[in-house]
Amino acid sequence: MIGLYGKFLTIALAASLIGGGIMYVQKLRSDLALSQANNAKLEDAVETQQKAIKSLEADVKAKEIVNAQLREKNKFAIKETETLKDKFEKENKKTGKKRDIGKAAVKKAKRIEKVINKGSADAVRCLEIASGAPLTESEINATLRSEINAQCPDIANPNYIPK
Repeated sequence: MIGLYGKFLTIALAASLIGGGIMYVQKLRSDLALSQANNAKLEDAVETQQKAIKSLEADVKAKEIVNAQLREKNKFAIKETETLKDKFEKENKKTGKKRDIGKAAVKKAKRIEKVINKGSADAVRCLEIASGAPLTESEINATLRSEINAQCPDIANPNYIPK
C-alpha cells in the first residue's frame, strides 16, 4: 500500500506543482499586461511633457525677439528725446548763451506760436504713424528739409536723406 499511496502522493504533488505553475504564469501575464499599460501611460506623459517643453522654448524665443525689438525702440526714443532736448536748449555759437524759449516767446510771440503749433502738429502725426497710420503721398515723397516732418523724419519721411 505504501507503493500506491506514494504514487498517489507523487501524482498529487505533481498536479499541485503544475497547477501552481499555471497560476504563477497567469499572474506573471497579468502583471506584464499591467506593466505594459503603465508604460503606455508613461510614454504618453513623456510625449505631452516634451510638447509642453517645446512650446515653452518657443515662447521664450518669441519673448526674446519682442524684448530685442523693444530695446531698439527704446534706444530710438531716447535718441529722439535727446534731439528734442537739444532743440530747446540750443546754444548760440556767437554768444555762447543757451536758448530761452520763454524769453523768445515774449519777444516774438506770433513766430513762436507758429513754430510750436507746427511742432505740435508734427508730433501728433508722429504718434499716429507710430500707432500704425499709413504714410501720405507727400510724406513718402518728401526729400527737402522744408517738406519733412521735423519731429520724426526717420519714420514719417522714408525718402528724406539729411545732408
